[in-house]
Amino acid sequence: MSATSEAVAGPGREELFSIGAAAAMSGVSERALRYYQELGLITPCARTPGGMRRYSEDDLARVARIRELQTLLGLNLDEIAVVLRNDDRLAEIKAVYHDEHTGAEERANLAGECLVLLEQLHTTVQGKRAALDTFLADLDARIARVRAALTPK
Repeated sequence: MSATSEAVAGPGREELFSIGAAAAMSGVSERALRYYQELGLITPCARTPGGMRRYSEDDLARVARIRELQTLLGLNLDEIAVVLRNDDRLAEIKAVYHDEHTGAEERANLAGECLVLLEQLHTTVQGKRAALDTFLADLDARIARVRAALTPK
């Protein structure tokens, strides 16, 4: 156990990390983690008796997902909040869908809801892709104009 983490006692329990360790491991600042929490994007899985935040591997994976959505897709934090809510709902749907007590009609309803959520994400990503395509087309046109200006007449 490192000096910046705190292990939870007991067999089968995962190691929890201080905000400093979690920030360092996630490549974000402590301030960013607090802000993500303020926005409801993450919730530290535990707190010490003194109120210090403690983060699990699942919490760190969620921060990685936030960063991925920011850097890869260029989503803003409001858009990320929607994606994360949908991710959470998809996980709930999966658990209920695979429960042995879930009937065929309920499974069909859950699959329909899953489809709607995935189609919403697809639409969001398509919008970002279209914006990138437009940006690239403009950049290509500018590059062509500069190359033409460099060509002797």
